[in-house]
Amino acid sequence: MIEINNLTVQFGGVRPIDGLSVQLDAPVVGLIGPNGAGKTTLLNVLSGFVTPLEGQVIVAGKDLTSVAPHQRPNYGLRRTFQTDQIADDLTLWQNVEAIADHAQFDNNQAAHDAVAKTIEYVGLSHRIHRLGGALSTGERHLAEIAKALIGSPCLVMLDEPGAGMSESESKHLEGIIRGIPEFCQAQVFLIDHDVALIDACCEQTMVLDFGRLLAKGPTAKVLNDAEVRKAYLGEFDEWKESA
Repeated sequence: MIEINNLTVQFGGVRPIDGLSVQLDAPVVGLIGPNGAGKTTLLNVLSGFVTPLEGQVIVAGKDLTSVAPHQRPNYGLRRTFQTDQIADDLTLWQNVEAIADHAQFDNNQAAHDAVAKTIEYVGLSHRIHRLGGALSTGERHLAEIAKALIGSPCLVMLDEPGAGMSESESKHLEGIIRGIPEFCQAQVFLIDHDVALIDACCEQTMVLDFGRLLAKGPTAKVLNDAEVRKAYLGEFDEWKESA
């Protein structure tokens, strides 16, 4: 569970997060909001890249507010990035294996098996020998997710994982995201502008608007909230028409 208490972030005279308090306890939680809502800032606070002015961040019962970014993986936090971190000159297997080298496995065979199982889970077993630079955009996003699932995570934060994917790739991605809690017993925090992806994957969704909580609850209820639709202007109407 993610618990955020009175969280405030200030950059100069701007507060991208302003007194935010919320508890997120669903297996797959969505975060949406218009541009400038504070979504990336919140993700960076959870990752440890941004230090809040005040407030508290608790994940799986552990207060991580003062924990350094490089130490947070030891507490089970993993994240993907909008710009993937796949090394072009390493194979897919080597990219995922590099993360396993820093995880706590009993022996090399256990690490090898975990890499194989994770790559199979995201559907890329047929690409294990392909260099990162030769992977498609969709495959690179899936490889990034595979890296985030190595080493018994408790929270997997996905930052716009479907960007640039085709319709068929997006459908495949939906199944992967929904299955993560069962695959590795981790909670998923999905940040995306794609309302259809949020609707398909998330039991619970929160909405930020100018750093404050606009709505939180069951996804269907949130997406039909009048204030949420107003904040998103025409984006929801476009999604409804295409659904």
